[in-house]
Amino acid sequence: MTPLVIDQIAKSFAQTVAVRDVSFQVNAGEIFALLGPNGAGKTTTIRMALDFFKPDHGEIRLFGEPPGAHTFDRIGYLPEERGLYRNLNLLDCLVYLAGLKGLRTAEARRRLQHWLERFDLAAHTGKKVGDLSRGMQQKAQFIAALVHEPDLLIVDEPFAALDPVNTRLIKTVLVELAAQGKTVIMSTHQMHLVEELAERMVMINRGEVVLYGTVADVRRQFAANAVVVEGRGQLDCLPGVAAIEPAAGNDTLLLRLEEYVTPQEALRSLVAQPAFTVERFAVAVPSLDDIFVRVASGEQMEGVA
Repeated sequence: MTPLVIDQIAKSFAQTVAVRDVSFQVNAGEIFALLGPNGAGKTTTIRMALDFFKPDHGEIRLFGEPPGAHTFDRIGYLPEERGLYRNLNLLDCLVYLAGLKGLRTAEARRRLQHWLERFDLAAHTGKKVGDLSRGMQQKAQFIAALVHEPDLLIVDEPFAALDPVNTRLIKTVLVELAAQGKTVIMSTHQMHLVEELAERMVMINRGEVVLYGTVADVRRQFAANAVVVEGRGQLDCLPGVAAIEPAAGNDTLLLRLEEYVTPQEALRSLVAQPAFTVERFAVAVPSLDDIFVRVASGEQMEGVA
């Protein structure tokens, strides 16, 4: 059963359109990225999926059914606005939140022990949540979102306030969950982590879907007519190449091709050069970070939804 289907949903607040005819689908066992600039409509879309409020029109399906109490125990949610009880000690807070998801105290404590040890929080369970560092609170909130073993985990900025060690830990857990057949929806502004973790993505801007598909396909759609070449020797000019520029990495060049030249033709020309040996050749594709900036600023490319 498909964990989440969003079909032509819209939502306005007074005269402000927050979401306009948004559609996408999230498949079982994948890490799916929900992207967009601040105020684009991402959080509104998530809150409609969680039935915090209803769409003005359109349909939402969670595991094949309309959102409701019977589906929510299968969902874990890490909101951008964290919701821990600062005056409780850490363990009591997490046990209470686990109870809201239907776990009995003994079972909640058993599961929490595993996660608290894994996230290096076991020594801090007696401390008040408000006395913990931001990074510790972030990890605690993440534990609260997954302790009931949800089939769908929605995480909004899961890497905020985390150092590189804990960022790697969260990444590892997300990958493990997907490998177990769980579904992860991740909203973040850290595009390099999207490239690393997500197979598919949707990008919303000004309340509308502007990009939707696999991360690899989206990057290819925005690719310029250029190739990246790594090799040995001298390469000053090449037929059909408008410019040869240094690129990141030793012995790496960016070749900007004339409009009529294909990458395959450029490769044939390169191989024929007696003074240059090709060791690596690839079509140049922009990073998701570059694409995000272009789309958020209103730039669009022909043929992209």
